[in-house]
Amino acid sequence: MVWIEDRIEWQVDGKSVTIGVTRFGTGPCLLLLPAFSSISTREEMRPLQELLGQSFSTLAIDWPGFGDLPRPTVNWRPDLYRAFLRFVLADVVRPDVTVAAGHAASYALTEAAEHPASLGRLVLLSPTWRGPLPTMMKRRLKAFGAVAKAVDLPLAGAALYRLNVNGLVIGMMARAHVYSNPDWLTPERTATKRLVTEAVGARHASFRFVAGELDLFSDQQAFLEAGRRAGSDIRVLYGREAPPKSKAEMLALAELPNVKRVELPRGKLSFYEEFPDDAAAAIAAS
Repeated sequence: MVWIEDRIEWQVDGKSVTIGVTRFGTGPCLLLLPAFSSISTREEMRPLQELLGQSFSTLAIDWPGFGDLPRPTVNWRPDLYRAFLRFVLADVVRPDVTVAAGHAASYALTEAAEHPASLGRLVLLSPTWRGPLPTMMKRRLKAFGAVAKAVDLPLAGAALYRLNVNGLVIGMMARAHVYSNPDWLTPERTATKRLVTEAVGARHASFRFVAGELDLFSDQQAFLEAGRRAGSDIRVLYGREAPPKSKAEMLALAELPNVKRVELPRGKLSFYEEFPDDAAAAIAAS
């Protein structure tokens, strides 16, 4: 089997965005949607994609505003990401299975609630609905939005963004919330992650996510209501060591009668990247 690296173009707010796509494997179609974060790209799905590609024709796609390619200056907002997902499902792929990580799970649930079966069988990896700052503060403050827009400023905005993505901050957050093994994030992996943060235009969507400006829901009940309406074939996978606040939200979703949960024996938020064998086996069995 051959890895195929591709690009697609998408128009948003009068601007063209080039988005990275990776294809691998043969069989029923499986769509991989990476998490939203300052260091996330479709590459975080590659180890999992390689394993799933033995049974599926897989397609991993970056979210606009994220990924490893240059990105235009856009007022990134939830309605744009909803439109992008609809574009992917209409013009790029018709999945039999959709695997969505982190914040991508909120968008997948919402689309499935409005268009049942549009994403096929739905597997959610460490699903979240609230950005890091609102999660930390337990509420969404108006100041978060102002700070997110300040990041658009040419000089001050770039400096503010750098405070959030320097090596010390990335390492601290990754070890606290993302990866179980503190040694997994080697200097080589750290360098690769930091390259993502240095792509042209990276700061605009990244900081909006951190500030909660890309949250689809204002409260947990709205998140759970989308889950109730999203069909009966939903799986929630999470690592045993997931951060307590995030894990509580995952468990609340998993309590819905139309959702089945799988707790993996190890891993934090990015268990599927750190322990792809565990994740692939759970997805295949679900």
